[in-house]
Parts: sequence; C-alpha cells; structure tokens
Amino acid sequence: QVQLVESGGGLVQAGGSLRLSCAASTLTFRTDVMGWFRQAPGKEREFVLAVSWSGGAAYYADSVKGRFTASKDSAKNTLYLQMNSLEPEDTGVYYCAARPRGPWESWPSLSGYDYWGQGTQVTVSS
Repeated sequence: QVQLVESGGGLVQAGGSLRLSCAASTLTFRTDVMGWFRQAPGKEREFVLAVSWSGGAAYYADSVKGRFTASKDSAKNTLYLQMNSLEPEDTGVYYCAARPRGPWESWPSLSGYDYWGQGTQVTVSS
C-alpha cells in the first residue's frame, strides 16, 4: 500500500509564497505520475499539476502556470510544489495523489488516481 504524506501548508498573505511537500512511501509503476489537487470550501476538487517520475513531463492547470512550479527529489521520494504570487483564490486544501502513467491528457482527472494524501490547508489572506 502506498502512503502519501503532505506538509507545508499554512497561512500567507496575498503575493506571498509557500512550498508544499508530498512524501511517498514508495515509488513504483503504480505511482509514476504524482499530482496536486486542491479543494476550496463548497467547491469541487480541482487539478493543479502533475508530473511523471519516469518521463519528467509536467502538466499545469492554466490557473497556476507561471506561479506554481513542481520539483522532485528522487532520493527522498518527494514531490514539491512551490507556490509563488499566491492569491486568495488559491485558498483550499491541497491534496497529493499518485497514479500509473497513462496518457497525459488523463492526468487532470481525479478518477485516474489510486492513492491520495490526507491534504494540507493553504489559506491566502487578502
């Protein structure tokens, strides 16, 4: 069983930065793609970005392009999410998730992910 543990959430002012971490207990073909999703109060969970450990490809939601960046540390089985120029609309619970590779067009779909972390709260004040 794969476990994903997020950390790094918190409260920040608009325009500030935060870095989230997602540590995976193991990396296999079942966790080749790791992604970040977020869920604001009263809204559906939405895709933020996903990266492939084997291929190195990355896929970002339009709403975060140019502000958020993913990076990986293979030695630590950890995916990072650097969030800059944060906006109040970025507020929500951020979840890490993992899935087998599949077509990159399918990466934004929640249903393709087999493993989920417990989530970490990000609050951006105006």
